[in-house]
Amino acid sequence: MTASPSPRPETSALDKKPASTLHPSSPETPIETSRRLSATTDGPKQLLGVYIKGMAMGAADIVPGVSGGTIALIAGIYERLINALGSIDFSLWRTFRAHGGLKGLLAVWRQVDATFLLCLLLGIGTSIVTLAGIIKGLLDNQPLIIWSFFFGLVVATVLLLLTEIKRWNVARIGLFIAGLGFAVVISSLPILTTTPSLPYLFIAGAIAICAMILPGISGSFILLLLGAYDTVLEAVHTLNLTIIITLMAGMLSGLLLFTHLLKWLLSRYYQGTLALLTGFIAGSLVKVWPWKTDALGTLNSEAVYNVAPWHYPNGAQWLTTVGLMILGAVLVSLLSWWGHQNKK
Repeated sequence: MTASPSPRPETSALDKKPASTLHPSSPETPIETSRRLSATTDGPKQLLGVYIKGMAMGAADIVPGVSGGTIALIAGIYERLINALGSIDFSLWRTFRAHGGLKGLLAVWRQVDATFLLCLLLGIGTSIVTLAGIIKGLLDNQPLIIWSFFFGLVVATVLLLLTEIKRWNVARIGLFIAGLGFAVVISSLPILTTTPSLPYLFIAGAIAICAMILPGISGSFILLLLGAYDTVLEAVHTLNLTIIITLMAGMLSGLLLFTHLLKWLLSRYYQGTLALLTGFIAGSLVKVWPWKTDALGTLNSEAVYNVAPWHYPNGAQWLTTVGLMILGAVLVSLLSWWGHQNKK
């Protein structure tokens, strides 16, 4: 999520490129800049920052309707994340054989930016383990509070990302509208009721991770649509390793396949892809609208129908809802500022 690549530092022996790639007529894409700079910016302070951003991603992923990819994009680590995941392919074996032994393992580690991925995953895992019960309790008992906070967060994210898209044209406007429409349709689908088997959970995990990595489309909401959300959340809460491992295997499989496509798109059509992703995020506002009731206009665990604030059974609660929206907007703005500072 960069408007332009950072100024090029002095070239060292570790990041030299062939002359053709350094030619002024072939400027770097943001994803190439991310790869080139990552090896020289990962001090303890930066890795702690990655861990904290991972925690923010994990907290967002727990809420059905908010994507961890949204947090990664606004925090300035989305391109690097896609680049790292997209580097996991059969070329790793060639890299290992070319060096051999411990040197080969270290070369593979560097190629996939594994230190970055490890810190990010630790942060995500910390949030999921520590916050899953809290967020589930808020969703069940105080939904207006959590939806208001994330509504403000998503609105601010959309506004910030719209300023990152340069030279709007018909194609980019069309991509934004397409992303918005797709997210609205996904958010409006009926929820399946099923008792998921392990093979079903594997497939659900593969589909959900593709959504999770897309800003604006919530992986946890996809699990909810597929009727697997409660099973997964309960498994995390009770540490049911059979379900957790099955889901993780499905997620890993889906992730490795999907990120290669995203990596290619970001490398070649960055601004267009950003417009599409921003549309996804804007469309998710339908899902995170704070004032919801059930089909009868009452409040319970099935409250999924958006209503006007003045039709909400307990009243609009403007002071609480607007205050939490502002808090969400302020926090995401600070996160965006932090991401830009790190890139500088």
